[in-house]
Amino acid sequence: MDLDGAVIVALGGNMAGDYGSSEALLEAALARFAQAGLPVVARSSWWSSAAWPDPTANEYRNGVALVETKLTPLQALHTLFSIEAEFGRVRSEKNDPRTLDLDLIAYGRSALAADDLLLPHPRAHERLFVMGPLAEIAPSWRHPTLGKTARDLVADATVGLDARPASKKAQDGPI
Repeated sequence: MDLDGAVIVALGGNMAGDYGSSEALLEAALARFAQAGLPVVARSSWWSSAAWPDPTANEYRNGVALVETKLTPLQALHTLFSIEAEFGRVRSEKNDPRTLDLDLIAYGRSALAADDLLLPHPRAHERLFVMGPLAEIAPSWRHPTLGKTARDLVADATVGLDARPASKKAQDGPI
């Protein structure tokens, strides 16, 4: 896959919903992507990090997927919102526990500032629980506006510094 055209989606959650674990819910959500027009090309292992702002809440599981799509960026975002709703996501207070959080991190080299969508994601580069999983599968991916690689951004992360792999390895090798 050409990383200049990579569509990157971050997945996370800390409530299992109708599934036995957050990881099982995330796996089921990933399985839904292809049907929704977002077939997965590569995906990371699952990472763990403490809940924030309440670290006594369930730990989060996070990961990243590279997808292919013919959807526009805004259509992709709304498709991700639909998948979240299918898996019991209710948007209420910011940083509340959630079954599923799907963020569109990047859509190729696009830099977009619209009411509903900012690309690349304005805070993803700060988050170890996003950049760590991304560096597993696409270490040479370059941030569209910062120009740094995923590998470099892991070292620069300032949020979620306790993030660590929770499962053994990515499902596909590095790109």
